[in-house]
Amino acid sequence: MRKFKRGFSLFLAVMVVFGLAGCAKSTGKEASQTITITNVSYDPTREFYVAYNALFEKYYSEKTGKQVEVVQSHGGSGGQARSVIEGANADVVTLALAHDITLIEKAGLLKPGWIKEFKGNSSPYTSSIVFLVRKGNEKGIKDWDDLIKEGVAVITPDPKSSGGACWNFLAAWNYAAQQFHGNEDEMKAFMAKLYNNVTVMDSGARGATTTFVENGQGDVLIAWENEAIMTVEEYPDDYEIISPSISILAEPSVAIVDENADKNNTQEIAKEYLDHLYTDEAQKMIGEYGYRPSNQTVLKEFSNKFDLNMKLCTINDFGGWDAVYDKFFVDGGIFDEIYGN
Repeated sequence: MRKFKRGFSLFLAVMVVFGLAGCAKSTGKEASQTITITNVSYDPTREFYVAYNALFEKYYSEKTGKQVEVVQSHGGSGGQARSVIEGANADVVTLALAHDITLIEKAGLLKPGWIKEFKGNSSPYTSSIVFLVRKGNEKGIKDWDDLIKEGVAVITPDPKSSGGACWNFLAAWNYAAQQFHGNEDEMKAFMAKLYNNVTVMDSGARGATTTFVENGQGDVLIAWENEAIMTVEEYPDDYEIISPSISILAEPSVAIVDENADKNNTQEIAKEYLDHLYTDEAQKMIGEYGYRPSNQTVLKEFSNKFDLNMKLCTINDFGGWDAVYDKFFVDGGIFDEIYGN
């Protein structure tokens, strides 16, 4: 399945934001026959949800005879979570990490225990973190230690606003932990060198991809695996993917924003929208768009697309997201410490 070119994706994102700001759940006689739900998502999912929304709209119409329209919004995962807390009328959120949805829960907008509402800790797909380099890999980048070498320009987004950037940071930190046997002083020094080589720090993962691919900056992009796969599919003669020796299993999460769904009378369809992500048809679409299906049987069908031998840590190895944020990403945490240095 061919994906939209990035230029069109950015245009679509702008149009979606205008749509999210300006549309009601129903307007006029024709709209009254259509149910509208809003999916507030993170940066790299734009193309996937364009396709999935069409799939779901067709399925729901054939099942119920009712028309549904899914409005989508995209940006850095942390920023998207804040927009929902501040009033964006999301019926569902499909964000880059569970912590961002937990913030929405703490704001009283969704029910406690949301992470158990859907299978696999409410993660219908997973991903990982890889390196995207230009064809030929002129700087010889093979692993995380190559990113701290003098003269290597690194592109990665800002973990203060981007969920993908948090996964990037944790994957690099885990590599440093293995190299320095848990010596945090040496680990911090490694991370400081890495971030000293970061030449552009965008607010979101898609912005970082644009900086690297369209603007031609940097020698290496630390990227979502699905973003890297999509780039190589679009530009097979220009880019290649490098799998580091150690990475992380990234688990994007989904949830119903109960406060909004109850107000909008969309609770039932919102649940069906997220449930449908786990169907075989949707899981295959997930694989086609470069995400790892949570259905292991379907995942095996895409074994040629993913490096399934890459050693992956998980968020549980860090004590969970609350512990991670308190240690690394709060103001004054380790990220601020090493980036300030």
